[in-house]
Amino acid sequence: MSATTDKIKGNWNTIKGKLKQKYAVLTEDDLNYQEGLEDELLGRIQQKTGETKQQIKNFIDQL
Repeated sequence: MSATTDKIKGNWNTIKGKLKQKYAVLTEDDLNYQEGLEDELLGRIQQKTGETKQQIKNFIDQL
């Protein structure tokens, strides 16, 4: 389990708010988090924003 995954699990509501602020194109459906499906979540964010998974992970890790 990565540090990003741990952070997502522990602070999801805060992270979700910050992602919505940074990436206005994200919807509630895009940010629907289910434990164990972190890669799928990152993939949805990547698809909507055009950022790489590493860029998204770095953003989350900096929060």
